[in-house]
Formats: sequence, structure tokens, C-alpha cells
Amino acid sequence: MDARVDSRRRGRRLRCAIGAMLLLAGLASPRIHGAQAARPGDPGGGRVLVVTLDGPVSPVTAEAVDAALTRGEREGYAALVLEVDTPGGLETSMRDIVKRLLASKVPVIGWVTPSGARSASAGVFIVMATDYAAMSPGTNIGAATPINLQGPMDSTLARKATNDAAAFARTVALQRGRNAAWAEDAVRRAVAVDEAEAVRLGVVDTVAATLPELLALADGHEWKRGEVRQRLATRGLPIERIEPGFRQRVLALVADPNVSYLLMLIGFYGIMFELQNPGAILPGIIGGISLILAFLALSVMPINVAGIALILLAMVFFIAEIKVASHGLLAAGGVLSLLLGSAVLFKGGSGFGVAWPVILGATAATALFFLLVVGAGLRAQKRRVVTGAAGLVGRRATVVTRLAPDGVVRLGDELWNAVGDTTVEVGREVEITAVQGLTLRVRPVGQEAWT
Repeated sequence: MDARVDSRRRGRRLRCAIGAMLLLAGLASPRIHGAQAARPGDPGGGRVLVVTLDGPVSPVTAEAVDAALTRGEREGYAALVLEVDTPGGLETSMRDIVKRLLASKVPVIGWVTPSGARSASAGVFIVMATDYAAMSPGTNIGAATPINLQGPMDSTLARKATNDAAAFARTVALQRGRNAAWAEDAVRRAVAVDEAEAVRLGVVDTVAATLPELLALADGHEWKRGEVRQRLATRGLPIERIEPGFRQRVLALVADPNVSYLLMLIGFYGIMFELQNPGAILPGIIGGISLILAFLALSVMPINVAGIALILLAMVFFIAEIKVASHGLLAAGGVLSLLLGSAVLFKGGSGFGVAWPVILGATAATALFFLLVVGAGLRAQKRRVVTGAAGLVGRRATVVTRLAPDGVVRLGDELWNAVGDTTVEVGREVEITAVQGLTLRVRPVGQEAWT
């Protein structure tokens, strides 16, 4: 009896010990907040996704980063590596990227690479927003002072933009445990540092020359979302790169506000010339392609409908100037409408804008062209007609057979039937006053015209 009781007691103690171990294992195991851990069946499980941010930060860049993060979260990749080499870019696109990085359910490793690359201006915020940041040897980071694409800002606006950017830089740095004081200096004083100084100041975590080295150094680094902390497990994992699609490659070429603006103007001009000269074909082809590319680029930018409408109105004024004798009033209205439309093409405060030199250059070229075209048209209207029947009026001919009043005259190398109001002898010069079918109405040179 005592033996059976002891056996039951030992069984209960064993079950309690196993339960306690299982409970401790469950508490100690990493938890993923808002996303599931990579499972063997996940398409990206046990792999690292790599995307390159090369060139100015634009809506195309934000779209590419968002697509990469979405794929990484959906397919359960172990991490996303963001290779950065940028001189900066648009503030709105940078903020979109940073917000997406801070809320990402997959850990992100930022890497300024290759040697000679930089992460300046908007790139500073992006690198600081990653969970683990590294730089290749021979790279630099910094100089994040905001600027305006359309020219210098007044003191009040510049101060507001700088204060806003500095506060945002501090917030991002504190979110990722980086040097907030340096982040603020990068905005206020445009400081920049190389990779060694960046590691010493706590701007980035390490220096890595190759991608395998980076993954090995990042392995075991703690990252968190909210209150949930996890550790990277990236050492030796296979790598998968995201190549930009055709749309992204095209947008990367034309997404600059100045380029899209010029493409739009070229498109309008090409279509207008084709309508003015049906059958020319080439202006229509160039104009149509340019217009489509411009609208493709503008589709990812915060455009102002009023700006588009004013530019279209300018084109209407210019076309009307050719058709209507307004003595330049329509052309002046077109120039004013084009200037206003170009200035307000993008929404205020978006960080987008067409540079004033581009606006003034395009407007001046347009105005000069239409002034030349309209001026040439007015001069042509005043010029004497030299072709057709009307071109014969006023020319001189020589009498070949006596006009009494009918006869024959020589005009150049041609013989014409002629009729005059008086008798004209052979060899006399006559002036053509009218053309009636194949007969010339003439009068002796020096005599007043008759009707």
C-alpha cells in the first residue's frame, strides 16, 4: 500500500515538473507581435530578402520599399536588407518609407553600400529607422538639412521646416536606440560622418564589407515592436533579391518633378502641332508618348488639378493666338496661365515642385516660339501673293500681237491671250490687272487701272 502511494506521488511530481518546464519554455520562446514566425512551409522561410535603394528618394522608391516589406511579411522572410545609396530626395516619400519601416512586421537591416556610397538627407532618416544599421568601408552618412526644390525658403519657413525635420530625426533615432543628438545635428548643422565615426557615435551598429559578413554580424541582434522583443537569426541564410519591374524602371527615369513637367509640355506641343498640321505624324507620336509618360509619373505625385487646368488653358490660348488676330493678347494670357499653372502644379507642402529656372526657361521658350510663329504669320499675311492666279496680278508682259482690244502677250516664256481697254501696239509693256480663266486683263504701263 505504501509503495503504491509513493509511486503515485512520484508520478504527480514528475508530471508537475514536466508541466513547469513546458510553461517556462513557452514563456522563454520568442513571440512575434502582429505576424507569424517563419514556418517551414512559408515561401520565404529561412531566407533573407534584399532590395536596393539607389538614387533619389521618390514616390517610386517608397512604392518599391512598401512592396518589399509587404512581400517579406506575407511570405515570412527572416529579414529584409535595404541597400542604401542615395543623395536624398523628397520629404513626403521619406516619411512614407520611415513610417512603413517603423511598423514593419519583418526586421529590416539598413546597409549603406557599396564603397563610395552615401546616405544623405532623406537617406539619414531611412537608415536610422531600420532595426540594424551598417555601413560599408568608404561610405558616409549625414547632412539632412531640408531644402526646397523651388528655391530658397524665407527665414520663417526654413526655420519651421528645420525644426520639424529635427524633431522627426530625434523621434526616429530614439525609436531605434540611436544617437538622437547627432541625428538632430545632421538636420540643424548638416553634419556628416564616415563609417568608423558613425559606429563610434552610435549612428549605425557596425561596418560590414560584404552581405554574408553583414548577416553574420546582425545575427543575435535584438529588435522590437512595441513591448515585444526578438532576436535576428540571419547567419548563413540564403539571399533572394528583388529586381525592379518594368513600371518601376520607367517611373525611376521620369519621376523627377522637373522631368515629368517637361515631358508634359513636350506632349502638349506635339499633339498641338499634329492637330495644326494633320499628317505630320512625328510630332503626334512624340507628343503622345511624352504625354503618357508624364501622366504615368504624375500619377504617383500629389498634383494639383488647378495646375493641370491652367497649363491646358495656356495651350488653348496659344492655339487661339494662331487662329485669331488678337494682337498678342491671347499669347500674353497663355504665358501668364502657363506660369501660374507651373507654379501650383504640385500641392503645397508636399515637398514636390518644379524648379523656377525650369519654369521660367520653359515659359520663355514657349513665348518666344509663339511670338516667332505669330510674327511670321502676320508678316506672311502682308506679303504680296506670288503663286496662282493672284500671283500674276501686277506683273508685266510684252505685247506680241496688237491688242485691239484682244491680242497675245508674252509673260516670261509663256504666251497668254490678253484683252485691254485700249489699243496697244506690238512691243509695248503692259501690266496685268486681273486673270479671267486663261485670259489676262491688261493695261499699258503707266495707265491707271480700270474696272
